[in-house]
Amino acid sequence: MVDDRLSRVFSALADPIRRDMVARLAVGDATVNELAEPYSVTVQAVSKHLKVLEDAGLVSRGRQAQRRPVHLEAEVFDLMTKWIERYRQEAERRYQRLDVVLAELATEETEQTRAEGEAS
Repeated sequence: MVDDRLSRVFSALADPIRRDMVARLAVGDATVNELAEPYSVTVQAVSKHLKVLEDAGLVSRGRQAQRRPVHLEAEVFDLMTKWIERYRQEAERRYQRLDVVLAELATEETEQTRAEGEAS
């Protein structure tokens, strides 16, 4: 189910360290040790974070000789973008309807003020 996957993705990105790791991986693949460098946490803690990201489909782990790089799976962002865009468009339509109502109210107020001025 798409919503379950989406929930896992947003839940995985709720943690600032995991968001930072995703930002780092957007630049290029990295090993667990490379991802652990900027944090004052253990490599095991970083591995747990990566497991959450991997379960959400945001990253995958490869193998290049002795190196096991972590790779960002960019297509997951398409899923998120489509979900966000659907609600952004709905909000935009609501704002456009509100703009129409406000413009009508302003026109009515202007006409009423003009009519009151002519009556006096």
